[in-house]
Amino acid sequence: MTIAIKPDSRGTAALSCTKDNTADRYAEGTVAVFATPALVGLMEDAAVRAVADQLPEGFTTVGGGMDLKHLAATPIGLTVRAEAVLTGQDRKKLTFSIRAWDDEELVGEATHDRFIVEKEKFLERAYRKVKK
Repeated sequence: MTIAIKPDSRGTAALSCTKDNTADRYAEGTVAVFATPALVGLMEDAAVRAVADQLPEGFTTVGGGMDLKHLAATPIGLTVRAEAVLTGQDRKKLTFSIRAWDDEELVGEATHDRFIVEKEKFLERAYRKVKK
């Protein structure tokens, strides 16, 4: 089944920087600024939102890779927002360009690949690992 997604589809997501999503929550000895893993999750959320309403029922997307540059630190209290733009589709593979800003500046840029999958088949394959 071929699922065509509109070129240049866009999605956004935002998240406040709190003590729960700072680097020192992910790795002891680091600092209390917005963590890179939190930025990855925010960027993924924006990409998911860019195409979710175009997928047939029973389908979703899963992450396949991200090339990220975390450019600036965001302190607790500021909000980080991300915008994802679909830049390409090769059958089930979707490629996004994503940028993120806090209240003051650009804080991240990424290229992100996601793949269109049937939810049930995907989960069935994944859970075979625990059924062994």
